[in-house]
Amino acid sequence: MDEMTRPETVALQYARTDNLQTRRTVWGPGPEGVSPADVLRTAVVSARPNRVLEIGCGTGHFARSVLDAIPQVDYLATDVSEAMVEATRALGVRAVQASAESLPFPGTSFDVVVAAWMLYHVPDLAQTLREVRRVLRPGGVLAVATNGEEHLGDLLREAGGRPLVTQFTSENAEESLGRHFGSVVRRDVETRATFPDHASAAGYLATFDTGLAAALPYFDGERTFAGHTSVLVAR
Repeated sequence: MDEMTRPETVALQYARTDNLQTRRTVWGPGPEGVSPADVLRTAVVSARPNRVLEIGCGTGHFARSVLDAIPQVDYLATDVSEAMVEATRALGVRAVQASAESLPFPGTSFDVVVAAWMLYHVPDLAQTLREVRRVLRPGGVLAVATNGEEHLGDLLREAGGRPLVTQFTSENAEESLGRHFGSVVRRDVETRATFPDHASAAGYLATFDTGLAAALPYFDGERTFAGHTSVLVAR
């Protein structure tokens, strides 16, 4: 089990919303002028769902954006973190605590399942995907976002680290999903992380590794680093 999937590490990471909020603030569109969240939301909306389940909903901002786009949809957000569930509810989104590996819902209950930047955290990826298949209706859609192995690689290397290679990246996501779904379509989306100064870049790194934050060499002024993300739609 790697550190990204260790339950105690994940629990500590998401016990409060601060880390996730810090990471959200620096990201903007890349050369295409679109964000992966926009691409993911379009995939959900275009499926014309009646019922949507989101696993690992974080602070609820994606869920809120889908509800703003299609207010009539029955959207249920879940997360293992009580803090994330509370933050999501504060945005007016229905949310409950639940593990993605053991979803407390009947089979064939949802038209779409959303897993945004979270499948690299689940301890048992295969079991999670089996649960997703179980709760999806026939012809249902799994909409996923994840990062590539070179995501923020230059920043991590500058701090003496190395790119984060997880169990579910842009490079291996299609193969993982293909074991459980008949069709998988992937779109890669480049993004940009902009830090106004050294302190903000170190603060970002500190949200997941204080050692890297302390080791980041000082720099003056603003810096921008490339992000590499993929959105996948599995049926």
